[in-house]
Amino acid sequence: MDVRRAAQRYPGGEPTAGIESAHAFSFGGHYDPDNLRFGSLIACNEERLAPGAGFAEHPHSHTEIVTWVVEGELTHEDSTGRATVVRPGDVQRLSAGEGVRHVERNAGGVPLVFVQMWLAPGEFGGAPSYEVVRALPAGTPYALPRADAVLHVHRLSPGERACLAPASRAYVHVVRGEVSVRTADDDEVLSPGDAARLVDAGGVSLAAVRPRPAEVLTWSFPG
Repeated sequence: MDVRRAAQRYPGGEPTAGIESAHAFSFGGHYDPDNLRFGSLIACNEERLAPGAGFAEHPHSHTEIVTWVVEGELTHEDSTGRATVVRPGDVQRLSAGEGVRHVERNAGGVPLVFVQMWLAPGEFGGAPSYEVVRALPAGTPYALPRADAVLHVHRLSPGERACLAPASRAYVHVVRGEVSVRTADDDEVLSPGDAARLVDAGGVSLAAVRPRPAEVLTWSFPG
C-alpha cells in the first residue's frame, strides 16, 4: 500500500479566476516521470470552482473522463451538442474517442467541488460517447470496459466496514470523512484528498473512523 496525502498533490488551476486544482498524478507543468499513472488511471484531479468560474472549451482525445460532483452543480457542454447539469451522487462519463471538445463551468451561486478522473483506454479511436448515471447507489459497480476498470462509491457510517473486490491493483480516494484502509500487512487512516494505491489488492477493507461518516471512491483494475 502506497499512501499519497492531500498535501502531496500538485497545485494547479487559476486561483485568480476562481479555479483551484489539486492533481494526484504528473500533470501539466508538474512533470514527474515516476508518477504518470496507476493501472489505467492517469489523472485524479480535485477541482474547486467559484460561482461563475469554469474551464473554457478545450479538446480531449483517447481518454475516458469520469466525474464525481461533491458539492454544487457542474454544467457540462460538448461539441456533440450535449448540455447537462451534473449533481452530487451522479456519475458522468465522457469517452473522448478520436476527439471531442467540452466546456465545464459553475453556473450556480455556490462553490462547486468535484473529482475528475482520467483513464487510458485499451484501444484508441472511435466516436465520442457520453452518459450520466443519476444518483448512483452506494456500492453499485460502474464498469469502464474500455479502460479495464471498475468504479465503486462507498458511503460508510461511523464504524461501518466494506471489503474491496480482489484485483491486481486498486486505487482508493477519500472524498469526505476519515477512513481506515486495512490490508493483511497494513492499516492506514486516510483523510479527505488522501489516496492509497494497492497492488495485489486482496483482502482489503475500508472503515469510517468515528465519529463522522465517510465517502470513498475506489477504482479496481482486474487485469
